[in-house]
Amino acid sequence: MEVDTINWLAVGVAALSSFLIGGLWYSALFAKKWQKLAKVSDEQLKQGVLKVFVLSFVVSLIMAINLAFFIGNKDIAFGTFAGFAVGFGWIAMALGMNYLFERKSFGLYAINAGYNIVALTVMGFIIGAL
Repeated sequence: MEVDTINWLAVGVAALSSFLIGGLWYSALFAKKWQKLAKVSDEQLKQGVLKVFVLSFVVSLIMAINLAFFIGNKDIAFGTFAGFAVGFGWIAMALGMNYLFERKSFGLYAINAGYNIVALTVMGFIIGAL
């Protein structure tokens, strides 16, 4: 697949969806639990907020571009499955390996891996749909 065949609107919407899901995931859904397990203080959360948001969107955009290359011109079903496969089979498993060696809690793993599975599944759905 070549760069000129990428649906850049789909990539942009997918990146935005990941960014928005992350905002919901790490605030309304799991904020206090994640903060406690990750050992992140309120003061740390307030530091460099703009930098974190900008870089998070850039990372989401790069993830969406890579996923779009992987999905290609396939349909919504393949896009959704591919997003799930990437989120679960690659990201969550790689995080799992790191968390095992770092002796981090399963709760923190579940929150972080769960976000990636959901975000990438939605990204794949959007890329496949558009």
